[in-house]
Amino acid sequence: MMRAAMRDSPELRFAWRGMDAEGKQKHGRIIAADAVSARASLRREGVIVTGLEMLGAAPPPKATTADVTLFTRQLASLLRAGLPLAGALELIGGTTARGGLPRIVRALARDITRGVPFSAALAHHPAAFGALYCQLVSVGEVAGALPAVLARLADDRERAASQRARLRAALAYPVMVLLLSLAITAGLLIGVVPTFKTIFDGFGAALPAPTRFVLALSDGVGRFGVPFVATCACAMIAAPSWMKRSHDARETADRLALRLPLAGALLRSLAVARWSRALGTLLSAGTPLSDAFDSLAHATGNHVFDRATVEIAARLRNGERLAAAMRALGCFPQDVVQPIAVAEESGSLDAMLLDLATLADRQVDERIGSFASLCEPLVITVLGALVGGLVIAMYLPIIQLGNVV
Repeated sequence: MMRAAMRDSPELRFAWRGMDAEGKQKHGRIIAADAVSARASLRREGVIVTGLEMLGAAPPPKATTADVTLFTRQLASLLRAGLPLAGALELIGGTTARGGLPRIVRALARDITRGVPFSAALAHHPAAFGALYCQLVSVGEVAGALPAVLARLADDRERAASQRARLRAALAYPVMVLLLSLAITAGLLIGVVPTFKTIFDGFGAALPAPTRFVLALSDGVGRFGVPFVATCACAMIAAPSWMKRSHDARETADRLALRLPLAGALLRSLAVARWSRALGTLLSAGTPLSDAFDSLAHATGNHVFDRATVEIAARLRNGERLAAAMRALGCFPQDVVQPIAVAEESGSLDAMLLDLATLADRQVDERIGSFASLCEPLVITVLGALVGGLVIAMYLPIIQLGNVV
C-alpha cells in the first residue's frame, strides 16, 4: 500500500500562452507533473506564462534502447565523479532532449527525492528498464557499488548493440542484392520473355522443357505478380504485430530460426552469450542462484531460451543442479553445459559463466564475419543462376533451330 502510494503520479499535458524576453507572443504544449512544474520549466526557458490550460494525462513516455544505454553510461560517470544520485538524475533530465527519456529521468529524480529506492523507481518504467536491469541496480544499491554496476550494464548494452549492428550490416548486403536479383528476374519475365513467346509461336515445333517452364512462369508472374507482391507486403507488415501478440507464434519463429543452416548457429551463440553474461553478472554481484532466475525471463531476446530459463528455474526449485537442468532441456550446447557442471562442483560458477559469455561473444563475432564472407559469393551465384538460367532457356530453342538448319 505504502509502495503504491509512493509511485509517481501520471504526468499531465498543458497548453500554454506567454511572451519571451523580447515581448513576442508564444504558445505551445508542455508535459509536466503539475501546473507549478510546468510554469517553472517554461520560466527556465525564458517564457513569461500568461495562460495555462490542462489538457489531461500525458501518454506514457518511451525511450529507445540506445537512449537507455546512453543514460546508463552518463549516470555511471556522474556518480563516479561524486555527484549524489538525485542531482545526477536532475542534471541528465535537464540536458537530455531526445524522445521520452527526459520525462523518465525527471520522474526518477522525483521518486528519489521522495525516498523511493532507485531500483524501485526504475521498476515504475518496465518498458525502458527490464527486470534484469532493476535487479542489478538493486544489488548495486545494497552493496554500495552502484556506479560500478551501472558501468557494467552500459558495457553489456553497448556490446549487445554493437553485435546487433554488425549482424544487420552482414544481412543488409545479401538481402538487398537478392531483392535486386528478384526484381531483375521479374522484369525479364514480364517485359522480355513475352517477346520471345511471339517468336517461338512461329517455329511450329515443340519447345524444350526449360523454355516451356520459363514461359509458364512468365505467364504466372504477369497474371498473379501484383496480387502476390501485395499479399507478401501485407503479411510482412502484419507479421511483427501478430507475433508480438502471440507468444506461441514468436516462439515458433525463434525455434525455426535456430534451425537455419548458417544463421541458426549464430543466433544460438548470441543467445548463449547474453544468457551466460546476465546470469554470471547477477551471481558475481552476490545474487543467489535461485533468485537470479527471476530476472532472466527475457535476457536473451529469444523465446526458446526464455522458456528454457523458466523451466530451469522450476527444476532448480525442485533441487536439481543447474547443469543437469540445462542438459535436460536440450537447447544449450554441450560445450557450455559441461564447463558449468565442473564450475558447480568447484564453486566458481559466476566466473565460468562470464568466461563462457566472453567465448560466445568471440564466436558470434567470428560467425558474423564468416557469414558476411560467405554471403557475397552465394548471392552472386544465385543472381548468376537466375539471370543465366533465363537467358539459356530463352535462347535454347534458337540454338536447336540453328543446329537443325
